[in-house]
Amino acid sequence: MKDNKDIITPTSKRSSGNRPLIRKTLIIGGTVLFLGLASLIYYRYYFVFGEGVKAGQLNYFVEKGYVFKTHEGRLIQSGVKTQQPGMIASNEFMFSVTDSRLADTLNHHAGGFLQLHYKEYLHTLPWRGVSHFVVDSIYAMKPGVNP
Repeated sequence: MKDNKDIITPTSKRSSGNRPLIRKTLIIGGTVLFLGLASLIYYRYYFVFGEGVKAGQLNYFVEKGYVFKTHEGRLIQSGVKTQQPGMIASNEFMFSVTDSRLADTLNHHAGGFLQLHYKEYLHTLPWRGVSHFVVDSIYAMKPGVNP
């Protein structure tokens, strides 16, 4: 009588033949999942949704944060007429700055009239600031009026 080791049954062939297929499926599935997750993270946090220029008077500019110190500012834009006659409303542009040299320049021009170029992101990151709008350059500066 022969040993059981020498007998090859059809089920033992099938189970060893499925291993490469399962492994290949897991590798492809994992790669697709990783690429999908990486694309989603890029779209939500690094995709520039819009960019433009805002002009107004720099109201305040501060550095704040517990763990990540970020530069935040507020630009007061020219008044716009409201629906009620005789009333004027101001528009505030809240922004963040990631470049320390640009932050230093803005810090020295508080109260001045500025034209700022910004990029708008869909979501914020802790090290990028609390605003969706990130200022990356200054187009024009006029000194503020001191009394």
